[in-house]
Amino acid sequence: MALKLPTKLRVAPQGRLTGSLDVPGSKSLTNRALPLAALAVGTTTITGALVAEDSAVMLRALQQLGVSLDAMGETVVVRGAGGPLPARSATLDVRLSGTALRFLTAVLAAGRGEYVLDGNARMRERPIGDLLDALRQLGAAAESAGGRPPVTLRADGLSGGSVTVRGGVSSQFLSGLLMAAPLAEGPLTIAVEGELLSRPFVDMTLDVMAHFGVAVRRDGYRRFEVTPGTYRARDYRVEGDAMAAGYFWAAAAVTGGSVRVRNLGDGTLQGDARLAGVLAEMGCDVAWARDSVTVAGPRRLRGGEFDLNDMPDQAQTLAVVGLFADSPVHVANVGNLRVKETDRLHAMAVELTRLGARVEEGDDSLTVWPLASEPTTPVELETYGDHRMAMALAVAGARLPNVVIKDPACVNKTYPRFFDDFLGLLGAGLS
Repeated sequence: MALKLPTKLRVAPQGRLTGSLDVPGSKSLTNRALPLAALAVGTTTITGALVAEDSAVMLRALQQLGVSLDAMGETVVVRGAGGPLPARSATLDVRLSGTALRFLTAVLAAGRGEYVLDGNARMRERPIGDLLDALRQLGAAAESAGGRPPVTLRADGLSGGSVTVRGGVSSQFLSGLLMAAPLAEGPLTIAVEGELLSRPFVDMTLDVMAHFGVAVRRDGYRRFEVTPGTYRARDYRVEGDAMAAGYFWAAAAVTGGSVRVRNLGDGTLQGDARLAGVLAEMGCDVAWARDSVTVAGPRRLRGGEFDLNDMPDQAQTLAVVGLFADSPVHVANVGNLRVKETDRLHAMAVELTRLGARVEEGDDSLTVWPLASEPTTPVELETYGDHRMAMALAVAGARLPNVVIKDPACVNKTYPRFFDDFLGLLGAGLS
């Protein structure tokens, strides 16, 4: 349930961030499990699902596409269509959900009908051209203006054969193709051109597909072979979101506190969980267990150079941690952050500079120098309507006085109760 938040929220340090919590269910896993359950034969019960705007967008779209489901908080019962989604026409508003746009475009192309997929103003700036190029190779009539939404799709099934998709913009293009591939008329081979970004997300896609009964042959991250098959209903438990966990681990790191996330463990495939390992390199104590991860901050954090290509969304969080290290933190190989909910590299450079930091913005990197002094007057930080900007910048407020987050309600996209949980562990709370 989303809390009513003010237009500006002061995040004041109260001491060490300490405690334990369950974070919301993984957005990435929720928005993979839902469409696959919808394509499956039989009824699936998904538990631990994310309850937030991104998952609500996916649920609403699936219902518009003729899928019968019941959503009861973190539990969703999906009665699968046993093949392509039933509706032969629909106009879908996916708002700012990249997973909904890209996964549903691919899945709908494997069926038959005419569809329009659109979103808000920022979504109309986000790329989808590489996916549409791949779908056209397989027989779909897919159009957009300049490779951006809205997407107009006239689907008549996918032909099978072979297709090439670029890997350098978003791994979601490949994930969408993989999810749709079992519905193709014949075996499908997907080749990846160039370096594939965010590889763990593809591993997650393949794991959820296998859970629903479809195995994929692969040659590393270069080539994937999928034979026609049927997804089979099977109950699915969504683990905690590693991105969400990262804000709490980072806050523990910068305040010298200790946080245990209870619904995420050492078996996770989420690439974002590697942030705990990066924090360990910086001096934190990290304890992994089957169902939990605990991060405890050191007396002094070490700087360093970190390639975050496999978990680019954690770059904002790590950049904030860099304010409190003993030497610069260089975050590299994260150029695709420029085509997210906002240009996250530029936005983070601007906002950390507002706090008085020295920041160097590269084409695909950020370097943050340790903060020389604390702000002595209130500093209002822009969030650009981006949930991850708001949550990452809150980490700065856990340590620094005078941090004010503008438009904190943008966290409703993936973590509506974030500030309640975050301030609660700081010993503050919403006022």
